[in-house]
Amino acid sequence: MTTTIVDKLRKHIESFEPTVEAEGVGTVVMVGDGVAEIDGLPNALMAEMVEFDTSTDVPLKNAIQEEGKLFGMVLNLEQHTVRVVVLGDTRRVKEGMTVRSTGRVLSVPVGNALVGRVVNTLGEPLDGKGPIESELMYPMERSAHPVIERAPVNEPVHTGLKAVDSMVPIGRGQRELIIGDRFTGKTTIAIDTILNQKNEPKEKRPICVYVAIGQKESKTAKIVAKLKEAGALDYTIVVNAPASDPAALQFLAPYAGVSMAEYFMEQGKDAVIIYDDLSKQSVAYREVSLLLRRPPGREAFPGDIFYLHSRLLERSAKLSKEHGGGSITALPIIETQEGDVSAYIPTNVISITDGQIYLETNLFNKGVRPAINVGLSVSRVGSAAQTKAMKKVAGKMRIELAQYRELEAFAQFASDLDAETTKRLNKGARLVEILKQPHSSPMPFQDQVVVLLAGNEGLFDTVPVERTAEVAETMLAFMKSQYTSLVEDIAESKDLTEHTKEKLIAGYEKFKEAHKDLFT
Repeated sequence: MTTTIVDKLRKHIESFEPTVEAEGVGTVVMVGDGVAEIDGLPNALMAEMVEFDTSTDVPLKNAIQEEGKLFGMVLNLEQHTVRVVVLGDTRRVKEGMTVRSTGRVLSVPVGNALVGRVVNTLGEPLDGKGPIESELMYPMERSAHPVIERAPVNEPVHTGLKAVDSMVPIGRGQRELIIGDRFTGKTTIAIDTILNQKNEPKEKRPICVYVAIGQKESKTAKIVAKLKEAGALDYTIVVNAPASDPAALQFLAPYAGVSMAEYFMEQGKDAVIIYDDLSKQSVAYREVSLLLRRPPGREAFPGDIFYLHSRLLERSAKLSKEHGGGSITALPIIETQEGDVSAYIPTNVISITDGQIYLETNLFNKGVRPAINVGLSVSRVGSAAQTKAMKKVAGKMRIELAQYRELEAFAQFASDLDAETTKRLNKGARLVEILKQPHSSPMPFQDQVVVLLAGNEGLFDTVPVERTAEVAETMLAFMKSQYTSLVEDIAESKDLTEHTKEKLIAGYEKFKEAHKDLFT
């Protein structure tokens, strides 16, 4: 009889179908400094989004009563509890509050709906232009494309800066670090690169993503206003994680930005992403890690700080034609202290990237803009990322400028210089003046070719050094009005034939005759 009852019970249990699926629900047991400890989420996933039930009947004394959902991200899976970082104001979270598992990893909206918008780390609008109509979501953390799916970097990203495009060229799919102390013009180079994309043909124009990490909101507002005024916001996404945001949102902002850029790469388009700056992201991640009780390492940074940046920057790539041929070009920015490039975070990022543009405080203070130190700056892609025309005029310019810097230092102490040294110093001084460029005035590459060729041909050798930049500007305006077809031919063919070169040199001579007063 006993067996019969057991069999009946077993059959009854096996035939039972639950009408409601079990829901992952936990309770906040501790909260503080942007981190919450939650009990009761045994099936939580790493990097999973959890939702705080802000309507929970918990006495919320001194808590902020705000509208909208509040999310967290699981970062520590412990034996009995999970620790999450709060993606919003921690003051809205209280002990005893219910937390629900969402079952999905942290994702952001992607697509054309984001272009021209200013959003936060979670892809929510900050510009007051209404909600973003995008149903497609990409996880913030995605695997980089394997090497087998990539193609060599051989197309240029023109920055519009003569000093960069001629000596430290950047290719589509490259990762070029911009490094230097505070107030040396790092952000200016990045913003000028975005502005210059307006000079590219519309079908080849990359989508630009500017990620502001830990910046003052006034600075980001000025940048957005500048982009809008120049018409560059039409092809730009701004991801803003200001200094007032929680550390978790600051450290996640670059991943949100690169996920948005990956959408365009996978559509076969080009994208340029700027991380401004990864030093502040490192500090935010250090703060989060220490609050999560992770062991500190060198300079108190966690042991996986290198992985933080490598998995971010590896997502930049130039895909092969079989995989759409799209690309992401990364321009990470790192701030140094007193020019110390051998510090922990700078050396980490230098070893990951394909070259760096090093900006020097002394040059900046002398009025050299952009303040690029050509001795320490390098592009590991090099001339492969230059047009034929630029290759022909850039040539030995980098070496000449580096030699000039060396000679300049020695010449200060020398009273008697030989003719060769004097010649090099004079040529170098004029080259510096030619390469100077005010901010927010990027130059199309064909105009750069015309100016640099004139410098190579010695057009400015008899011009007073302090007037070189002014004469170069006047000469360019003359050539563009009198020899329009030649300049347009360089823009279309991206090459400088011997025939075109001869005609340009003849044009320089005509300019010299017409403006004798400018030459001594």
